[in-house]
Formats: sequence, structure tokens, C-alpha cells
Amino acid sequence: MSSRGVRPRLRIVGVVVLAAWIGLAALFGLLKPIKNGCTMTYMYPTYIPISVTDGATPPGRYGLYLYHEGWRKIDFKEHISKLSGVPVLFIPGNAGSYKQVRSVAAESDRAYQGGPFERTFYQEASLFRGEGADTESVEYDLSSQYSNRLDWFAVDLEGEHSAMDGRILEEHTEYVVYAIHRILDQYKESHDTREREGAAASSNLPRSVILVGHSMGGFVARAAAVHPRLRKSAVQTILTLSSPHQSPPLALQPSLGHYFARVNQEWKKGYEVQTSPGGSYVADPLLSGVVVVSIAGGYNDYQVRSKLESLDGIVPASHGFMISSTSMKNVWLSMEHQAILWCNQLVVQVSHTLLSLVDSKTGQPFSDTQKRLWILTRMLQSALAQSFNGVTPMKISNGLPMLASKGSESQTSSCPMDWRDDALDRDLYIQTSTVTILAMDGRRRWLDIELLGSNGKNHFIFVTNLAPCSGVRLHLWPEKEKSNSNLPVCERVVEVTSKMVLIPAGPAPKQSEPGSQTEQAPPSAVLKLEPEDMHGFRFLTISVAPREAVSGRPPVAVSMAVGQFFNPNEGAMEVSSQSMLLSTYWAKEIFLKEDHPLAYNLSFAISLGLLPVTLSLKTAGCGIKTSGLPDGETGDLDKDNIVHFSELCKLRCFPPVALAWDSASGLHVFPNLYSETITIDSSPALWSSQSPEKTTVMLLVDPHCSYTASVHVSAPAMSSRFVLLYGPQIVGFSFAVILYALMRQANQWDQNLSVPPLLSAVEYNLEMPSPFLILAAIPLLSSLFFSFVMAQPIPPLTSFTMVSLICHLLANAFISVLIIVSKFVLQALALVHTTVKSRCQALERNYSFAFLRWFSILASSFVCLKAIRILKLNTTIVMTLAAVTLVTFVHPALGLFVLLASHALCCHNSMCCIMMASKRKESVDQKNEAERKTRHPSSRQESLSVDLSEKSFVETQADIFNHRHGLLILHLLAALMFVPSLAAWFQRIGTGQSFPWFADSALCVGVIFHGVLNSRPESSILRSFPSLLGHQLGPHHMYFLAGYCCFFSGLDLAPYKVFYAIAALGYISLTLKISQVNKNDLRFRTKSRIHRN
Repeated sequence: MSSRGVRPRLRIVGVVVLAAWIGLAALFGLLKPIKNGCTMTYMYPTYIPISVTDGATPPGRYGLYLYHEGWRKIDFKEHISKLSGVPVLFIPGNAGSYKQVRSVAAESDRAYQGGPFERTFYQEASLFRGEGADTESVEYDLSSQYSNRLDWFAVDLEGEHSAMDGRILEEHTEYVVYAIHRILDQYKESHDTREREGAAASSNLPRSVILVGHSMGGFVARAAAVHPRLRKSAVQTILTLSSPHQSPPLALQPSLGHYFARVNQEWKKGYEVQTSPGGSYVADPLLSGVVVVSIAGGYNDYQVRSKLESLDGIVPASHGFMISSTSMKNVWLSMEHQAILWCNQLVVQVSHTLLSLVDSKTGQPFSDTQKRLWILTRMLQSALAQSFNGVTPMKISNGLPMLASKGSESQTSSCPMDWRDDALDRDLYIQTSTVTILAMDGRRRWLDIELLGSNGKNHFIFVTNLAPCSGVRLHLWPEKEKSNSNLPVCERVVEVTSKMVLIPAGPAPKQSEPGSQTEQAPPSAVLKLEPEDMHGFRFLTISVAPREAVSGRPPVAVSMAVGQFFNPNEGAMEVSSQSMLLSTYWAKEIFLKEDHPLAYNLSFAISLGLLPVTLSLKTAGCGIKTSGLPDGETGDLDKDNIVHFSELCKLRCFPPVALAWDSASGLHVFPNLYSETITIDSSPALWSSQSPEKTTVMLLVDPHCSYTASVHVSAPAMSSRFVLLYGPQIVGFSFAVILYALMRQANQWDQNLSVPPLLSAVEYNLEMPSPFLILAAIPLLSSLFFSFVMAQPIPPLTSFTMVSLICHLLANAFISVLIIVSKFVLQALALVHTTVKSRCQALERNYSFAFLRWFSILASSFVCLKAIRILKLNTTIVMTLAAVTLVTFVHPALGLFVLLASHALCCHNSMCCIMMASKRKESVDQKNEAERKTRHPSSRQESLSVDLSEKSFVETQADIFNHRHGLLILHLLAALMFVPSLAAWFQRIGTGQSFPWFADSALCVGVIFHGVLNSRPESSILRSFPSLLGHQLGPHHMYFLAGYCCFFSGLDLAPYKVFYAIAALGYISLTLKISQVNKNDLRFRTKSRIHRN
């Protein structure tokens, strides 16, 4: 075999092997069980049906229920008549059930009975300065009891697949609007009933309903808020759980993408001030009173990525925000798509958040938009993301309340507890840059900022497991306490304890016996001070509260606090992209010596959103050699001694903590980090991505101990992450690949060459440098140029290019496998057909099989019927009418299946003709071989003429097969795009179907026209396209432009836009056909063409 024939095959084999490796690794990663750390929620549910009025839309299909928590049997009618709480409507997502409301509804009932969180929670919670609510003008008084309960309603949407069909999504929106009106009317009916019965009915009627939506239900909630039939101010607060907002998760159906775009456009207009045509003010924005909060599930949510859950460009920061569950206070967990509904840590937080929105004066949610947003921000966001995002330094205001010095008393204090210095023992003066506290000794430690912060160590970090305020307090002093300054104390001392933020702590160590030494407790709070924060101050003091001895009770576990002045440049290391890729097979080792910085920054050259790493930390030393063991006993340690050595080090070193920042979903915290896969939920290397190319992970590690760190990239985690992030991009590129192949076929035909097989065309387009760079690299450069011209953010160049090229190779592999499989199936069916046909013909020649002859005559007479002959002569027209009818009035997928059947039948006939001609050629060759000895010239000429005719026929049928095979694959991909919608359509059979959306029908009709009018290579209507600027445009130019459009659709993560390009080809073909008919142009009439060598 020649080297020219081997190279193309090697290219196909290479991309198929790459795709198989990534696919299998991704499948293994996706099927691997996930440990989310969630606690199960338990409940005693009762679902009370709400009667439906005559105005329900659509009537009789959906339902509305009221949730009741409790195991006792209740009277439904009596319970409904007592409605007086705050209405909350739960909207399930794709294939969801109304019963999924039970977890959050049950916890809301418990939260109402148990009351708000402890006061320390509200002091620890923080806001993002400069964003969201106006923190200066909003005041919130914390009450000891919630003023009103939440009445949870849920809509029953029959478990329909709303993520697969735009029509279903629109009908769900209409019913939710009806349900909102029905709920408000029900409260009025219950209020009137209590008045007629003489019962107390002094509560205010609700004017709005809080919407809580899961998955697609969250988008339905937003769509209902801008529905034209919704009552004014009926929706003012929306909370979504793992809901897509930017685009649908399965962006396959055009109408689904259009509906998302239309709703988002209405939201953008809803926050604009209404003006007259002259520009004068008319009214406030329509959505000025609506607040939206989107809660994302994080990196463990495989179904909806955080990028889709963002509210950027839809809801301004003054009216909403997105937060990941990994950054939520008291949660700090990433969870799966369904787990977010029952994860106890999250539903408890959501329950208290919604209850905090209730005004104690009215018993209904606050009407002030900024106040509601302020409460939502305070209850959900944590100060940790603000302090450790790696960008925004923490600022300390000199106007903060101060702690009174000895003999003085402050009017106010940033901590609710007011220690007196009399309670503290003698002061300690620290002479080293690292300070360690191992007990609540009741002492105050002085750190000289000027002395200890020299030599570039001008940053300070403090971690502890002591409770802020009650266990430890920190202050900045401009001078020593015994100063001759006459300034008041409140102007000299600044308390920074309130700047400490809590982090999720792992399980605390348990004592084996009272009084015994335990392992170090994990840190639960952290404070970071930049040089700007300590500017103008001389001393930093750390005051530890004294521990009260309780008789008969064992001492608490080890108290821990470590502070350090450090130089960030000394505790920084970059892991190159080459090291990360090689760590898939060989882990990279990093050694941290003793007395290293407490905050150690690991910078990864490739985002951990693309290449998750498994980071392992093992304690290598903890100062035992100099303080615990004799000098001669530490050199040779056997395995038992090593284990004992490790246990001893656990008594001295606190468990490490990793903090990873993600621009999309905030901060990810990994406590008790000994071996953990670190993943962030960013979406790097996308056309519209603003995520940084690098990821920095801050490690909080005990500076007294040495560690051996191991960095390893997990192939399954990497592959699964790649498929989840870039799956839509691969789908769009697949259409581009098949259109490029059709371009190659059309170009060969225009050059009077035979139509190459589809697989050969794909192989040719992978050739370097010419076809591959033109078809893959130039579109990438064009997209970057377009972003530059439109002033849009430009993605990271290296990762964007590499990832896009890999996606292009995977698309080529997918199309190649599809071509091979489809051709094998067609060849197998043709072989069976020709074999059966030849056997039947042999049996017909046998007079003993009279029945077969009779059946053959009967079939021939049936075919000769006039109606059958008309259909047979106009099969293309009949097929087109049937396909267009199904697309327009039933479902687009069914019409595309009819088109596929036509392509498959034509391919089958061509393959059968090729096989039958090959068999006849073999028989002729055998006959010529037998007669060759006679050497008659006439015989040789007859043999030669037969051979030429058979060769021409085979090549003609091969051209037809190769061309139709390309159309078959293209339109098969188009039909597969509608398969999810078809599955949802079958689920709704018998429930009152509606016509398909016009957009879907119009685009699919264009696809059908493309397949019908370009079904044969010699009669492709696209060849009649008029010349442009003196250049004749052929089908290969059309396919080239359509392939570029599909490529850009993949980059935009909107694969449904490929229908625009294919439908455009169809309608151009239809226009050209109509113009030919009007001009009576017969140049492109269908005719058979003999292959020209």
C-alpha cells in the first residue's frame, strides 16, 4: 500500500482513537458516585388540591396543590379557609413533580416554629460593597420570632419535559400565570369566608406571590413575570435553584432558543425607564420592583452549568445576583441537579432567607426592593468570597467601633460581647513573625507591625478555630497603650474582629479520654490583612478569652490559632501547563519546608475548570526532631515508627484548607485537605467566556510543619468536564464537518471528477496545512476579530484555540464513525436484498414453484395499477408533500424522518445496483475467460464493450450513492436535533396537541427543500446560482459558507442555529427552481451522466 493511501486512514484512525479515549474516560467520570456531603431532609407531607376555575389554560391538564406539613389528618376545606400566610409557589423543572416541594416546605415550617438563626450569624454575614443593595440606607431589625409563616403551593405540570420543547415551556408559563392569579384569589376567598363566619380576619391580603423554581421551573418563573396577562406587582421576588437563564441546557430546538431569547429581551426592556417618543419620562421600569436570586449547584451539577445560571446581561446588580451553593454560608457544598431540592443545609438556609423577607408590620414581604435584596444578600452571601477573591483587597474603615482599653469604656463595640481588660492575664510580646496559640489562656499578644512586617513580610493572615468575639479579638493600635497621647481611645484603636470570616470546618477531633491530647482542630475562621489595611498602625494585638473551668466536665478539644506576617512572593509557585498535562501519568511533587508561609499560593497555568487536579498533602515533619525525639533516633524510622510519627504530627499541625476562586460561581472551599479533587465551576476557552486562563489556589497550611504535596490531573474528571462544557460546541462543529465534506464532493463533481466517498472527503479536510487551516483555523481567527470589532471580551487565546481545535477533531471523529456505521448498515441491507432477489429469481425458473410465479404475476399487476404508476412516477412530489405536511401540522422530526427514508431508499437502490452490476461483471469476466482461447476478434470487442458499459453504470451509481449518503448524514443530524422534542411530544399524545411552532416548521421545510432539490449530483439546483462579480458561485461555495455558519454556531454554544444555514440552502434552492420554471430553463433537467475519465 502506498504512503499516500496510508496517511489519510491514519488521520481518521487518530481522531477516532482520541474521541474513544475521551468518551470512555468521560463516561467513567460521569458514572462515578459523587460525595456531596448533604444531609437528608425528612418530612410528613400532605398535598391539598386547589380547585380550578373555568379560566384555566390549558384546562384539565395541570393542577395546583397546597402543601401541609404534619402527620395528622386534616380537613382540606377548613385548612384552606384559614389561609393567612405568605404565598410561595414552587415550580418544578424538566420532568419534575409538584411533590418536590416537600423538603423546602417542611424546613420552612420548622424554621417558622423554631425562630431565626443565632445573632452571631447575622453579624458574620457580609455584603459586597459597591454592588447589589444599598447598605447605607437599609436598616433591618432582627426579631426573635418570624412574623408570619410561608404557605407553599406547587403546580403539577404532569412531569412534562419542558427542557426539550419550546411549546411546552410556553404552556407551562401560561399555567403558572393562571396559578398565581388563582392563589391570590384563594386568599381573598378565604378572607371573605372567615369574615362571614365571624372569625378573626385582620391579616393583610397578599398582593404578590414569591416564586421558587427548580431547573426549567426557574426560567418559567421569569417568563411568567413578563407575561402580558400577569397582574401588576403579582410577582416581586423570584428564587431559582439550578435554573438556566442565559440559554437552554439542550440548545437543539430552534423554538426553544428563540423563546429564551425573547424572554431575556423582555427582561432587559423591563429594567429600562419608560419614556415617550420625545424622550420624556413616563413611568418607572416595569420590573423595578422585581428581585431575582439564582442559586447554582456548582461543579457537581452536570445538567446545568453555572455559566447558564448567570444573570449577567439579564438582571442588573441592583435587582439580583447569582450565587453558587459552594459559596453560600452554612452550605459550602456543591451538589447534583436533583440534590439541591433536598440537601438539608441548603433548604434550611433558603427557608430562613424567605422567612426573613416578611415584614413584621404587614405580615407580608417587604415592598421596598432594596430592602429585600439587602436581606437576600445578607442571608446568602458570605464575606469569605469578598476577602479571598484574589482581586479585591479588604478595606478597613477607621470609623469602625473600638474596644475600650484598660480603665476606659467604649460607647459602642463591633462585637456584641464587651470584654474588660481586667479579665485578661498579663500581656505577651511576640518577637517572631509567626504566633501560635494552643489554649484559651486569657492573654493578649502584641505584635510590632513595623518590626515583624519588615523584609517584605507586610501581609498578615490569621486562622483559628476560636469563635470571633467570644473566643478571640484582634485590634490595630497606632501606639502602645501607655502613651502620652491625649487623643481618645476610640480614635487610637481599631478593632478588626468583625473582619474575620467563617470557613467550613471539617469534623472536630474527639478525645479518646478526658484530659488526653487530641489532634489539632480544623480552622473555622480566617482573617487576612493587606499592607493598606495596616497602614498608619504600629501594633496588632490578639486577645484570647479565658476559659472557664467547669467541674466534672472534660476540657474542650485543642484550641488553635495561628497568625503570621508573610511575603506573598515567597509562598507562591506556578504549575506549568506542561506539568499539568504530564501529571496525568506522573504526579508532580511539591515539598513545603518548615517555617513556610501560612498562606501558600499555587498558580495553575490551565484553569481547573478545564483540568481538575487531585491535590494530596502528606505531613512530612512537624519539628519533632528538635523537640520530641533524640537526635540519634530520627534517622532510621521503620514503618511502625513512620505511622507513629505521622500521628504525632497530627497533634501539632492543623488540617490544611484550600481556597479556590472562580469568577463564575465565587469561592470554593476544601476543608481538611489531605486528598481532594479540586474543581472550579468556570467555563474557560469559550468564545463569550471572561474566565481567566489561570487558577490560583490558596493553601492554608501550618507553618510549623513540612508537607509533601502531590498534584495529579485525573483523566476521567478532565474528560467528563470537557464533554460537559464543550458538548454543544462539538454538536455545532459536527454540522460544519459534514457540510465541508459536501463541499468537497461538489467541488470534485464540478471539476468533471467522480464524487468521492464521504469518508474520503472528511479525510481530505483533515489534511495539513491547506484544508484543515482554512476550515478550522480561519473561523477561529474570524471569531476573535469579530469580538475585537464588536468590543466584546476576547477569550484567552491559547486555551480557546486549543480547545476549539480539539472539539473540531472530535466532531470529525463522530462524523467518521457515523459514516462508517451507516455505510456498513446500507451495505448489509443491500447484500441481503440482492441475495434474496437472486434466490427468488432462481426459484422462479423452477416450474415446481408455481405459487411463487403466481405471486410474482399478482405483484406485477398491482404495480401496473394507474394510481400506483402515478405515485411511482412522482415519488419525489409525494414524499415532499408528506414531509412538509408532517413538519407543519404534526411534528418536525416526523417530516425529517420521511426525508431520511427517501435518502436511505435511494442509497439502498444505488448500492443494490452496484452489487448486482458487480456480480454480472464477474459472470461476464468468467465467460470471456472461457472464450478467450477461441481468439475471435468479435468476441473480444463484445467483451470490451460490455466491460465499458458496466463500468460506466457502476461509477454513475457510486456517484449517486456518495452524494446521497452525504445528504443522509446531514439530515440525520438535523433529525436527531429534534429527537428530544419528539420524545416530549409522544409523552403528551392524547392530551390535546397543538401545532408546532412556526419557526421550527419553517426551518425544517427549508431542510426538506434542500434535500429534495439537490438529491442528485448532476441536477443540483444550486448550480444554477447566478454569477457574482463575474464569478460563478457553485454548490461548493454555498456549502463552504454554510459550514462556516455552523462553525460559529458551535462557538456560540447555540447548535440550533445550524438550522438557519441549512434552511437557507433549501430556500435558495426553491427560489432558483421557481425562477427556472418561470423561464422554462431546461438546462438542469435531471438526466443520467456517464462518468468521464
